[in-house]
Amino acid sequence: MDYVNLGKTGLKVSRICLGCMTYGEPAKGPLTPGSHAWALSDAESRPFLKQALDLGINFFDTANVYSRGESERVLGRFVKENLRREAVVIATKVHGSMRDEPNGQGLSRKAILFEIDESLRRLQTDYVDLYQIHRLDHETPMEEMLEALHDVVKAGKVRYIGASSMHAWQFTKALYLAKLNHWTRFVTMQNHYNLLYREEEREMIPLCESEGIGILPWSPLARGRLARAWQTESTLRYETDQFGKSLYGQTEGADSVVVDHVGKIAEERGVSRAQVALAWMLSKPTITSPIVGATKPQHLADAAAAVSLKLTSEEVAFLEEPYRPHPVLGFR
Repeated sequence: MDYVNLGKTGLKVSRICLGCMTYGEPAKGPLTPGSHAWALSDAESRPFLKQALDLGINFFDTANVYSRGESERVLGRFVKENLRREAVVIATKVHGSMRDEPNGQGLSRKAILFEIDESLRRLQTDYVDLYQIHRLDHETPMEEMLEALHDVVKAGKVRYIGASSMHAWQFTKALYLAKLNHWTRFVTMQNHYNLLYREEEREMIPLCESEGIGILPWSPLARGRLARAWQTESTLRYETDQFGKSLYGQTEGADSVVVDHVGKIAEERGVSRAQVALAWMLSKPTITSPIVGATKPQHLADAAAAVSLKLTSEEVAFLEEPYRPHPVLGFR
């Protein structure tokens, strides 16, 4: 495993980040925000957390909303029982609905100051390495959100703060306001980026490159679509992931060709499609650490192997050639 600095900070993170949305508790009955039918239980999740450590992954990403807090509990118990807290980098997020009440979600000062304490309790730790806003809260002034995030850093509960999918102008505004008011600055952007969705290359990625912001792409395999031949495997997640269905499918003709090109390179190299798709992403100098989910041991093995798979410039061009513009998606 290779390690790089998280943006312009001195913090070292593995080139692969294990996303923990899948770990928590399978949803029973009607799905609530953050719950998933395909989620794994604590006992089912632990082998993947251990495998990640064995592969050299030191970076784990979760969120308060995943399984309504159970994902944080699973990660917190595992870390507490198996290793030193300082040996890993834990990232979590705030914004989603945690309670069915007026102040049960969002990025108000009240919400941020309450939810960080709740996340710390579930994670069984005194601090979070990277605290991220899961999305923008359009009902809370940006100044209120930024000052509250600054305060949790100064209180010692958070080491660094990060943002997630939004328009580049919104992120620019946040960086400007932080500088203007001497508040803690966002050091990362967790955005939607993969071979099937490259709209972030227009504005957000150049902005992050210019400002030294670390990029942590979510859905780097397009919800598994880049890891198999086009529409050849039906999984529980594929069938029940309504958010995933909203992200892909608008340009199926072009998307299927991209997937075919991934398959051709994979066959020529004698590696999996997942390795090729992740190696393409890791070839981009602006990318810090793709967030990879895993429900099978091979998922993590492929992710780790992708770190050492170097594509030629001709292979990169071949993978990118079929792409066609997509609607801007994933900001909500």
